[in-house]
Amino acid sequence: MNALLYVLVVVIWGTTWIAITLQQQSGISVNVAVFWRFFISAMFLFALIMLCRKKQKLALNDHLFCMLQACCIFGFNFVCFYYAVQYISSGLEAVIFSMAVIFNTLNAKIFFKQQVSTYFYPAALLGGLGIIALFWHDVVGNSLNQYTLIGIGLCILGTYGFSLGNMISARHQKKGLDIFTTNAYGMLYGSILMALIAVIKQDEFFPNMQFSAVSALLYLAIFGSVIGFTAYFYLVGRIGAAKAAYSTLLFPLVALVISTFWEGYQWHINAVIGVILILSGNAIFFIKLPNFRLPRMLNRS
Repeated sequence: MNALLYVLVVVIWGTTWIAITLQQQSGISVNVAVFWRFFISAMFLFALIMLCRKKQKLALNDHLFCMLQACCIFGFNFVCFYYAVQYISSGLEAVIFSMAVIFNTLNAKIFFKQQVSTYFYPAALLGGLGIIALFWHDVVGNSLNQYTLIGIGLCILGTYGFSLGNMISARHQKKGLDIFTTNAYGMLYGSILMALIAVIKQDEFFPNMQFSAVSALLYLAIFGSVIGFTAYFYLVGRIGAAKAAYSTLLFPLVALVISTFWEGYQWHINAVIGVILILSGNAIFFIKLPNFRLPRMLNRS
């Protein structure tokens, strides 16, 4: 089950890069793009849990944490990445986003006193080196100027927000809260937040978009958000936030495969080396996967 969730997350979130690119090409503002993505996702999730009669009643305190989660992972972090692409390449964004592994490890230790497996370090190291090798041309192709620094800062901020959202999801599951319910409320609160910002900035909520952009939006909402986040948070609950975040090291690899066929990406020797390093690190992860136990922070006994 863990392996299935892991592959599902990697494939879905790895394909969202091309969908985000198509959406950005439509001219829609960042705030409105994030609003529609999570508003549609929230409505879909609420309809699903209502239909299946799985909607869970949350306490006021739980709603507050859902709002906090919305700011961290269903709102501002996506705004950071959407704006960052104006300053640096998507490849460099992917490199920085892989830092979620480090942030999740540190935050799990800080917030939950969770011990880190020694097998995590070589796996994360190989994966990180692989990402750097894979996107070496993007890294060296960006001169270190103020705009590059702005882009890097936004990406780091967005990645840390993603990690904090992981910690809140772990908190939800520790309390036995339903993932579908907390995700639905989190996405709803995130969309409301983005709508308020869009209104203040007087953004156009119904811009003229081509069929490809609308299709990309629906894919991001249903697959990227509803299915992707649900699978990921289930993985967080089963193997811990630090280990689940290792899947972020493979997102750029999936995106590169798509780019090869659709955008004519040229593979260089550094890219081949990067793939080998990433797969090697991934092998270490899966070799130890059957021995993983439910993290103490999520033990409901």
